[in-house]
Amino acid sequence: MKQGKGIENPESRFSAVLVGAAKLPGVRINREAYLRSALARHCSEDDIRRAIEETPAAAGITVEVLDKVANDSIRYEAGKVSALSAAAGIPGIFALPATVPADMAQYFGHMLRIAQKLAYLYSWPDLFSDEGDDVDDATMGVLTLFFGVMFGTQSANAAVGKVAGMMAEQVAKKLPQKALTQGVIYPVVKKVAAYLGVQMTKQTFAKSVSKAIPLVGAVVSGGLTLATYLPMARRLKKHLSSLPLAEPSHRVMDGEVVDGEVAEDHGPFTAAHADQHDADATAIKLEEPQS
Repeated sequence: MKQGKGIENPESRFSAVLVGAAKLPGVRINREAYLRSALARHCSEDDIRRAIEETPAAAGITVEVLDKVANDSIRYEAGKVSALSAAAGIPGIFALPATVPADMAQYFGHMLRIAQKLAYLYSWPDLFSDEGDDVDDATMGVLTLFFGVMFGTQSANAAVGKVAGMMAEQVAKKLPQKALTQGVIYPVVKKVAAYLGVQMTKQTFAKSVSKAIPLVGAVVSGGLTLATYLPMARRLKKHLSSLPLAEPSHRVMDGEVVDGEVAEDHGPFTAAHADQHDADATAIKLEEPQS
C-alpha cells in the first residue's frame, strides 16, 4: 500500500489527472468563440458582444435562454464522451493497461469541457486566459470545486457559492486568487480533491470491469459513461444557474480582481438570497462530502 505519496495520496492523484486532462488537445474552451457560437441563435449581435466583453449576465441574457443553451452543450458533450468511451471499450481485456488510463483521461477532459462551457454561460471569467499549458492554482481550485459539485459534495456547493458571491458583490472579472489558494476556501478545495481522488479510483475499477469483454464491454462502457456524465453535468448546471452571478444585470469591470479572505457572512447578499442558497449562507464546513 505504501508506495509513495504521489500514488497513495488521493488528493495528489486527482490533481495530477486534472492537470493532465487540462493539457489534452481540444479540452480548453475558447470563451469568446464558444459564447459567440452558442448564443448566435438566441441573442442579438450587441448582446453577444457585450456578453463576451463583460458577461452574459451583464448583457441582460436571461437564465432561461442560458439554460437552453447549456442543455444543448450538455447533450453534445455527453454524446461525444459516450461514443469515445464505447470505442475505448472494444479492444478487450488484453488492451486494458492502455485503454483504461486513456478512457479516464478523455472522460475527465470532457468533464472539463462542459465545466468551462457552463461557467462561461453563467458569467464566470475565463479559466484558461494565460498562455501555455500550466494551470494556475486559482483555476485548479475552482475546477476542483466544480468537479465536487458534479459529484454532489455539499462542501463544494457551498464553496462555489462563496466564490460566486464575492465576484458578484465586487463585480470582478477574475477569480479570487487569495481566497482559493490561502483563504478559508482552500481547505475545502483540498478536502474535495481528496474525495474525488477516491471516487476516481472507484470509477477506474468499474470501467476496467466493463471493458473485460470485447464488444459487450463497449456497450457497457459507453452506457456507464452516459449514465454518470449526464447527471453530473446537469448538477453543475443547476447550481451555477442558481447563483446570483448568473442573474441579468451584473456588470463587470476590466482588470478588477477580488483578492481577500472569504467572509463568514455576506450581509445583504446572504439575506437577499437566503432561501435559494442556504448552503452558501452558512460557514463552509469541512464535512466528509456526500456523493
